Amino acid sequence: MSEATGMVWLVNRLRCMSVAEVGYRIQQAAVKGVAKRVRLRTAPPLPHARTFAVRGAPQLGPGEREALLADADSICAGHVVLFANRRFDVGMPPVWNRDPDSGVVGPAIYAGDIAITNRELVGDIKHVWELNRHLHLVRLAQAWAATGDVAWLHALHHQLRSWLDQCPPLVGPNWTSSLELGIRLINWSLVWQLVGGEESGLFAGEDGQRLRADWLESIHAHCSAIARHLSRHSSANNHLIGELAGLYVGASVWPCWKASGAWLEQARRELEHEAQAQFSRDGVNREQAFAYHIFSSEFLFVAGLVGQACDQPFSRAYWTSLSRALRFLRSVRDVGGNVPMVGDADDGIVFRLDEAGSDRAAQLLALGDAVLHRQQPAHPGVRWLLHALPGKRPEADPHESETGWSFPDGGYLLFGSHFGEADEIKGMVDCGPLGYLGIAAHGHADALALTLSVGGEECLVDPGTYSYWQEHKWRDYFRGTSAHNTLRIDGLDQSVSGGRFMWLKKARASIERMPQSPHEFDFRGAHDGYERLADPVRHMRSVRFDAATSTLTVRDEVSAKKQHQVELFWHFAPGLDARLNSSGLHVRGKRFALQMHAHGADLKLELVRGHENPPLGWYSRCYESRQPCDVLKISTVSSAVPVECRFTITFF
Repeated sequence: MSEATGMVWLVNRLRCMSVAEVGYRIQQAAVKGVAKRVRLRTAPPLPHARTFAVRGAPQLGPGEREALLADADSICAGHVVLFANRRFDVGMPPVWNRDPDSGVVGPAIYAGDIAITNRELVGDIKHVWELNRHLHLVRLAQAWAATGDVAWLHALHHQLRSWLDQCPPLVGPNWTSSLELGIRLINWSLVWQLVGGEESGLFAGEDGQRLRADWLESIHAHCSAIARHLSRHSSANNHLIGELAGLYVGASVWPCWKASGAWLEQARRELEHEAQAQFSRDGVNREQAFAYHIFSSEFLFVAGLVGQACDQPFSRAYWTSLSRALRFLRSVRDVGGNVPMVGDADDGIVFRLDEAGSDRAAQLLALGDAVLHRQQPAHPGVRWLLHALPGKRPEADPHESETGWSFPDGGYLLFGSHFGEADEIKGMVDCGPLGYLGIAAHGHADALALTLSVGGEECLVDPGTYSYWQEHKWRDYFRGTSAHNTLRIDGLDQSVSGGRFMWLKKARASIERMPQSPHEFDFRGAHDGYERLADPVRHMRSVRFDAATSTLTVRDEVSAKKQHQVELFWHFAPGLDARLNSSGLHVRGKRFALQMHAHGADLKLELVRGHENPPLGWYSRCYESRQPCDVLKISTVSSAVPVECRFTITFF
């Protein structure tokens, strides 16, 4: 980041802050300055660490043991899966401060002095952090629990020892984020439980005792650093939930210091609050990013399970909030298991107890079924988690239904037919806010966008995120309006960006006509994002779905005094066959066909795929991965003439 760019970002960031937040940031800077001058001192720990009587492994299904040991073997060879699906050579022992993608090694200096956005200094910081969440160390602990082979304990000792030596407290890029410290504590706690805690052979002999002492010193430093640097004010999103969950787990599993009780009580109190503040009354995570909906829920579940295991249960309201979050996730997920990729996603996970690349939404729903509805856990990751964190199950709210279609407080409405069946048609209209708090960090400029799946196959899609730290044009494109199934005016996004994780002016959507059912769906909404223009423009969208004829009609209107360039985008999932001809657009999937006709004045229809300058026609299923997809771009110049698109769906 250049000096000029950095100054613009700083000015924009200050514009998003309250006076109270500015004061908090100044205070945090002072705390960092003191920490740099005064070495962190750790009191000797008391022998009070908790082990939840874990022995061996849960029952493993066919092939699970073999897959686990193969994964553990790869880890011991230095090959670790990051971001859910990419395996990197990280070395053995790993070079923990190195970006495994670029090879850049971050400096071993005071963490507060490291500019984490400087790629020349640290590489891509997300790659560094992902490795150091230590999800893969839990796999080694699982291998030990499943086999009793001390070779896995030796491998764990080797990895932990190297990390503690390379990453002393407050030194290097792995101490720059409180969220990362929280995730690491959670995974360390799972390792601790699975290897047997204080009585583990991991601590045998002089070297083992030294490992234990140094590990506990680092755990204390983690808890202390998180407590001093919690994400507050406009940054109090999933980061705060993750930090509090990590602090709560750390203070619960290792209540070894005088400060542990205060850490635990603070984390518990604030988690109770955030579980309800960050989720709407109808269960939608307020960041308006479905991947972070899952991420935040995972944190809350782990903290809740630790509370149950310690016989210090969280409140009924806490678990009710989680139950509603699962209801929403189950509702938007189609019969094929697809969840619309609304908002930001970085493939970040809190824990990994099964094979890489597994369906996280399915795992979370299975966890909810096991914990809240006392079903036998069939998902391997859930079985392992409940084995490591045993305890009484909380009381679920019996009045919560399993699914729904109307989530107006959260900002999403579902339409379609035959939900949960093979011939399911499921669509979703986004009529919610841009994002959460002052910067809306993980929201996208997608007001009034819609998605559609047919027979469990994605059709009209939200293209995802791609990357946070690639070229600015890619970050701007994937979070911008042209990457969503909605309308753009004069080539401008609905909301005004102030940086990679910041929106300065935010479009506000409103529901003007509420549908009565998903089967005979008749919606009308509007947003004010373009009313900021010199000639204000209001975008209004009507969405109608008729289940009897499987017909979807979308009507877009603009209201302005002068004419404006109007562009409408329809993004189709990769793998679909989309063809534009004189009769309109024809799309063919595995079991369905979709015919679309567009009506309006002087419309120009263009099928775009994989354009780079400017970007258009891209899809990103996984972080740091993108592929071309077909986008129908409909253009016209208008001040009032509506554009109507009619989609007719047939199965074959």
